[in-house]
Amino acid sequence: MYPSLPPTRLTLLTLLSATATFYFLYKSRHRHSRLLTRLCQAVTGPGLRCGNPASYKRGKLLFLSQTDTSKNLAQRLHALLTLNDLPFDLVDPKDYEPEDLCKESLVLIVASTWENGGAPENGVFLVNWLTESADDFRVGALVLKECKYAVFGVGSRSYGETYNAVARGVSVKLRKLGASELVELGEGDVDEADLDEVFDLWSKKVVGVLKDKLGENGQHFENYGVECESEGEGEFSEEDDDEDAENGGDSAIVDLEDIAGKGPSRRSVVATKANGKVNGEVLNGEKEMVTPVLRANLEKQGYKIIGSHSGVKLCRWTKSQLRGRGGCYKHSFYGIESHRCMETTPSLACANKCVFCWRHHTNPVGKSWKWKMDDPLVIVDTAIELHTKMIRQMKGVPGVKAERLSEGLSPRHCALSLVGEPIMYPEINALVDELHRRRISTFLVTNAQFPERIKMLKPITQLYVSVDAATKDSLKAIDRPLFGDFWERFIDSLKSLREKQQRTVYRLTLVKGWNTEDVDAYSSLFDVGSPDFIEIKGVTYCGSSATSKLTMENVPWHSDVKEFSEALAQKSNGMYEVACEHVHSCCVLLAKVDKFKVNGQWYTWIDYDKFHDLVSAGEPFTSKDYMAPTPSWAVYGAEEGGFDPLQSRFRKERHHKSSR
Repeated sequence: MYPSLPPTRLTLLTLLSATATFYFLYKSRHRHSRLLTRLCQAVTGPGLRCGNPASYKRGKLLFLSQTDTSKNLAQRLHALLTLNDLPFDLVDPKDYEPEDLCKESLVLIVASTWENGGAPENGVFLVNWLTESADDFRVGALVLKECKYAVFGVGSRSYGETYNAVARGVSVKLRKLGASELVELGEGDVDEADLDEVFDLWSKKVVGVLKDKLGENGQHFENYGVECESEGEGEFSEEDDDEDAENGGDSAIVDLEDIAGKGPSRRSVVATKANGKVNGEVLNGEKEMVTPVLRANLEKQGYKIIGSHSGVKLCRWTKSQLRGRGGCYKHSFYGIESHRCMETTPSLACANKCVFCWRHHTNPVGKSWKWKMDDPLVIVDTAIELHTKMIRQMKGVPGVKAERLSEGLSPRHCALSLVGEPIMYPEINALVDELHRRRISTFLVTNAQFPERIKMLKPITQLYVSVDAATKDSLKAIDRPLFGDFWERFIDSLKSLREKQQRTVYRLTLVKGWNTEDVDAYSSLFDVGSPDFIEIKGVTYCGSSATSKLTMENVPWHSDVKEFSEALAQKSNGMYEVACEHVHSCCVLLAKVDKFKVNGQWYTWIDYDKFHDLVSAGEPFTSKDYMAPTPSWAVYGAEEGGFDPLQSRFRKERHHKSSR
C-alpha cells in the first residue's frame, strides 16, 4: 500500500489513521448522544430518562397579572396541560425566586402589560431580574441554555407602542439569556373581543408541541435526533446552537415548531372571521368600530347596535317608572321623566379603561376617530325606532301602566351617556341638532380627555365632565387613560367647561379605598371649571370582572356619600351647598348657591320647553334662563329621600341569611 515507506513508519501511519477514524466515530456518536440528551433534558430535565413519563420534571406556568385577566387565562392553560398529562406548576411570580429559572427546563408565561408599558405588581421583580441579568455581561448568554419557554402577552393595541411590551420584553430577555423559544410569542388584545379564542389557539399549539416532542415512550426524541444529524454537515457546537437561537434560525434544538407543524397564527385566525373582516376592518374598505364578535357580545348584554358605532339600551329606571315605581336620580335632581328617557351613544369607543367601568370594557378604545362614520340623522332615527320597540315590548309586563307606556313611546330626553365617549363622534353637533329639532333634551357626558371637542360643542341641555379623581396619580390609577398627557387634557377639559353658558356638571364617582379621602384635592378643582352642579355618586358594583378588582368592599354607603358631600360643600366656602339627594341611587347633588338658590328655594329642575324655545330662537342664553323650582321631596334632608311621592315604592323581598 505504501511501498516506499519503511515498516516502522507504515506501522505508525496505520496507527494514526485508526486513531483518527476512531476519534471521528467517537465524536459523531458523542454528538448524537449529546443532542439526544439535550433534547430530552429540554422537556424532562437533566438526569431524567425520556422514556419514563413518571420521571418528567414539572414545568412552570407563571402569570403576570394585575386584574386577574392573565391569571384566569393561565388557569385555563394549566387545566388543559393537566388534561393532557403534562405536569406543570401554576406559579405566582411574586412567590417565585427568579434565580431558579437556571434550574428550569420548561417555562410558560402569560403576561399582562400595565401602566406605561410596565409589568403588573406581581411580576415587577421577575421582569427587573430578567432585564438586569440580560444586560449584565457577568451573567453570560448561556445561563438559561437548558430552558425552553413560551410567552403569551395580554394587552391593548390602543396604548400604541407599549402594546404587550412586557410579554415581548420577557421573550427577548429569556432568549438573550440562552433560553430557546418553544413556540412563537402569542399576543392577545383585550379590546378585540377575541382574546379567549386567540389564547385557546396558542394554548393548543403549546400542548401540541409538547405532546409531539414527548410522543409515546420518548420515541419522538430518538427519531428527531437521527433526522437532525443527517440534515447538517460539520461538527455540532454550542456556539452554533446559541447563534441559531439568537437569530431565529432553523436549528433542530431551537425551532421545535418544525416537529409539531406550525399552528395557525393570530392573523390567520382573525382573518377567517365572518364577512371577510380582519380585526373589524372591511378588506379594501373602511374600518368598522363594532366587529362581529363585539356586536354579539354587546347584544348579549341587551344593547341594540345602531349602524357600525352607535348603540341604545333600555335603562332599568325607564322600566321602573313605566310601572310607577319611581325614577332615577335625574328625575329627583332635574325633573327628568325616566319612562321617557332614551339612553344612547353615537360612539361605543372610549379613551379610558376605568376600573369601575360598568360595561366591563366590552367597548372599543381609541385616542381619535378612526372608524367608518354613520350619518347622524340615521343614528337618531334608528335610536328612536329601537328604543320605542323596546318600550312596546314592555306591554303586558306586570305593573306597567298603560298611560306611562303611551308616554314612553315618545321620548322627550336623551342621555348621551350609555357607554364610550360621545364627543369622539365627529358629527356630534349635527346629532344634537337632530335631537333638539324633535324637542328631545340632551344630557351629554364626556370623560375629560378631549378639551377641544368640548369647546366646539353647541348648547347642550346639561353637559357633564367625569371627574373620577382629583390628583394625577389617582386619575391614572382609576381611569387608566390611553393618552400620555391625560392630566393636561383633564385640566383643559375642566377649563373648557368653564366657558360654557349652559348647565354644567362635575360627576364624581366615589370608590372606597381609591378616592374617598381626596376632599381637599377635589375642592381645589372647583375654580378650574366652576361647574353649576357637582354630582357625587357611590360606585355601582356590577359583579366580578377580569378587568377590575373592585368588590362590594369598594362600594360606599349612602351615609358615606353624604359625609363626603357635606365636607366638600364646606370646603367651597359658601360657593356650593348640598341641594338634593336620591337615597336609592346613593347620590347627592351640590349646586351653586348664587345661581340656583333663590330666596331660600332651590331651582335645580329644568324647564325643558323653555330650553327648546331658547335653542330654536338661536340667541345666546345661560343656565339661569331655563331653571325651574325643585320640589320639596327632592331637597336634601327631606323625609322622602328623593323619592317622588306620586310614585309607589316597591321593595323586593330579601331572603338574605342573618349574619348573626
